[in-house]
This record gives sequence, structure tokens and C-alpha cells, in this order.
Amino acid sequence: MSIEAKEEFRPKIVAFCCNWCSYAGADLAGSSRLAYPADVKIIRVPCSCRVNPMFILRAFERGADGVILCGCHPGDCHYTSGNYYARRRMTLLFSMLDFIGVENGRTRVEWVSAAEGVKFSTTMREFVDKIRSLGKNVRLEDLRCRN
Repeated sequence: MSIEAKEEFRPKIVAFCCNWCSYAGADLAGSSRLAYPADVKIIRVPCSCRVNPMFILRAFERGADGVILCGCHPGDCHYTSGNYYARRRMTLLFSMLDFIGVENGRTRVEWVSAAEGVKFSTTMREFVDKIRSLGKNVRLEDLRCRN
């Protein structure tokens, strides 16, 4: 008899976080000992508008199961209007992802300030749970990028 151990699906999540608010919110969550899944890999960017939609497509291509963009609240951007540009870009990207068949819940935009460590932690837990329910992303995965 062979006993097959079924491994629990652990999604790979990429979080693009702006330096001034969201990254500081992640730091506050960590220093406040608010847990969020270790499956979330944070990439620090100067501003949410710095995230090119190609970065998100490349993350999916390299095996990410979900991508979240976190930035300053609209009107509170360190660079005045960067998050407005990011919001417009992501809206276009989401419609394109929908067109090519990537599930709607695999991407998300969230506004998190430096004082919202609890919101950062909660958002990441909710997003990981959503991706876990969707399962592994195979739509944009490039087989050459596998380990």
C-alpha cells in the first residue's frame, strides 16, 4: 500500500507596495506582531504609479498565483497624483486580464496608509484565502520559469 501525502496548496503572492504608505503599513504590521501569510512576497516600489502592468504580467509568467498592488490612499500620495495614474493603469490591465481568461480575483488594488498595519495584515490574509480558493494559476505560467 502506498500512502500519498497530499500537500496543501501554498499560493505564491507578489505584493507591490509603495515606499511611503503601504510598505510602512507592512512594517507596522510586522512590528505590531500582526500575522499575515509568509506566502506574500513584498516588492518595495517608490510609488504605486511606478508599477508597470508588464511587471504584473511578468509575475504571473514567473509563477505567481496572485498579485496585489498597494499604494497610498487617493489624495495622500507622496508624489501628488501617482496613485490616480496607477488606478487608471490597473483598471485597463484588469480588463485585459479578463479578456485573456485570467480569473478576476487573482489581482487586486488596495490603498493602505502607513498607520494601517491592521488593514495591511487583514488584506493580505483575505487575498491569500481568495487565491487559495481559486487554486494554482496556470493561464499565464511560462513552463520555462519553473524551478
